Amino acid sequence: MSKFDGFIFDVDGTLTNTNKLIFESFRFVTQKYLGESFSDSEITKLFGPTEDVILKDFMGENYASARDDYFKFYSENHNSLALLHNDIAEILQSIKSSGFPISIYTGKGRDSAMITLEEFEIKQYFDMIVTGDDIKDHKPSREGIDLFVENFELNPDRVLMIGDAIADIKAARNAGVRVASVLYDCYAKNEVLGMEADYYLETTGALKDFILDSLN
Repeated sequence: MSKFDGFIFDVDGTLTNTNKLIFESFRFVTQKYLGESFSDSEITKLFGPTEDVILKDFMGENYASARDDYFKFYSENHNSLALLHNDIAEILQSIKSSGFPISIYTGKGRDSAMITLEEFEIKQYFDMIVTGDDIKDHKPSREGIDLFVENFELNPDRVLMIGDAIADIKAARNAGVRVASVLYDCYAKNEVLGMEADYYLETTGALKDFILDSLN
């Protein structure tokens, strides 16, 4: 019998390596409109709210134009600056073939999330997609997990959240679901290791083995 009846995945750092794309997209518009170039660590500290919220805070009256430029850069440079992690398509296909529902719960806005899921041709695997635009409060809010659990009438204790960040662990704890922290593209590894997730997975191969074992 499967260990879980439903699976929720984060996007950036979990399914995909997209941090460089996000950093360069943000630097492109801040350089253009503000004449400033932010470091990776400075941009990382902004993570949580959607791109729209961050851009509104920074761009003021230039928000609309900066938003257009951000997503144009994000889309046009997607294939050169981002990649789908190894084994991910196989993992998603295995879960889908087993008949268990799969959801996305990401802090990304819907526009960037859909670009990434479509460019990597994995959108079709997901029965629900919850982005930062679809909830009132960003992670670690439990709202995106609750929507999935309620929609598919699942027992929270038999749902697994897979993510790379502290916010994923906190959201899972708040919602009463299990959490697997992946470390292969984690920008705050030491902090995540200190959070005592239910499972830690160092590689995509380890994630694949864990998921396949969980399905049997």
